[in-house]
Amino acid sequence: MTTDTPALPTPDPVPASPARSEEQRRAGRIEGWSIGWMLVAMLVWGWFLFLMLADYGPEYGGRPECRGPLVGPLSEDRMCRDALREWPALLGILALASLSTVVAAATTVYAKVLSRLAHRDGPGTPPQD
Repeated sequence: MTTDTPALPTPDPVPASPARSEEQRRAGRIEGWSIGWMLVAMLVWGWFLFLMLADYGPEYGGRPECRGPLVGPLSEDRMCRDALREWPALLGILALASLSTVVAAATTVYAKVLSRLAHRDGPGTPPQD
């Protein structure tokens, strides 16, 4: 007679991870937009700082003749007149930098809120009344 050996229990199949919910996908998409806005804000701030600090114009003696608006006194020389180095243009670029920073911060906060809301309620949780 043969001895009956107990059958080894088969492991339960691992449940597949549930598909990402619509809220999680939207949170990921908004997070991508927030990263994009942060990059735009950093580029505009870098452009603004370059225009404010860098010397420009024709070089005499290995050094540009015109000083940046924040570095030295403004030159009255005709060669130092650059449309982007004058204050109305600089203030416009500052406004663009500020606006892009505010949009980046707002989209970052919105993405974090959506992410937290998506993780709080699981996909199978019925809405509460």
